[in-house]
Amino acid sequence: MTIKATLLPALAASSFLVASVALADDGLENYRQRFEALPYLPPIPANNSLTAEKVELGNMLFFEPRISSSGVISCATCHNPALGWADRIPRAVGHDGQVGERNTPTVLNSGFLGSQFWDGREPDLEGQALGPIEAPVEMAMDLEMALERLVGFELYQEKFSAAYPDQEEPITDDNLAHALAAFQRTLNTPNSHFDRYLHGDLEAINQQAKDGMVAFVDNGCIACHRGPALTDSQFHAIQVPGSTDLGRYVVTEEESDKYRFRTPTLRNVAVTYPYMNNGATETLEEAVAIMGQEMLGREFDDDTISDITAFLHTLTGEMPDFDVPALP
Repeated sequence: MTIKATLLPALAASSFLVASVALADDGLENYRQRFEALPYLPPIPANNSLTAEKVELGNMLFFEPRISSSGVISCATCHNPALGWADRIPRAVGHDGQVGERNTPTVLNSGFLGSQFWDGREPDLEGQALGPIEAPVEMAMDLEMALERLVGFELYQEKFSAAYPDQEEPITDDNLAHALAAFQRTLNTPNSHFDRYLHGDLEAINQQAKDGMVAFVDNGCIACHRGPALTDSQFHAIQVPGSTDLGRYVVTEEESDKYRFRTPTLRNVAVTYPYMNNGATETLEEAVAIMGQEMLGREFDDDTISDITAFLHTLTGEMPDFDVPALP
């Protein structure tokens, strides 16, 4: 066999490989580099290690209605796994049918957030966990009474002891908060179409979604919606149509914080409607238009709105595995 005969197949294969790589390059690497894929787990705090026992207990407590005053409302009532771990109504309905002031945010990927609640009144999931239990408009439950109810069940005594084996009396408010927070840190949605695109599968999203990604960057949306959860966890002033909510001002009483709200995550935004702090914005297209006007001072045309909306749909990830617990 001659050298020429040997090299020709190799050269042909090499040319095919180069051509394939060229075809796979969509020319948007500079845009892809502006984004981060979502990890499978958020940062774990040093004072709340993620153990299987703690997550199992937190899972039970998340679905437990008897830590509410009425005995019928649980965390999962407003954070329904079938509804994107939110409730898909404008404003949450709590104890005695009271309607809250704000839309229920999803708990998906909440461990990636730099603060909790629309107004950021708690810095982390541990701080957030007990608030809804005690809030009069939500679960309206005295915390000591909630703990007494849990103590009354042998199964909860066993589960708390397994989660906190070094404590003689482990059914405490602190442990309740830590278990709920541990469970919520497992509720993440990696491997969305957009994540696969960022990892190198350039056909994971279509051309309209790619155009939407470009528009998202070029119009400045990424200034606030950045990082793995697509939020800066900062507070920005926005007067949402129909809302008189003073936002972070309620927490700080600083004049500059009036109408400021924490930037919501855009992960799974296509399945966590309605939108804005008052839940009055029904569609994603309407939300994109409002954000363009209010935050960027831009009037997006219909094509831009459609493109950005297509991009946002690619952010829906794989829903977390969890067990619907058998409660005592």
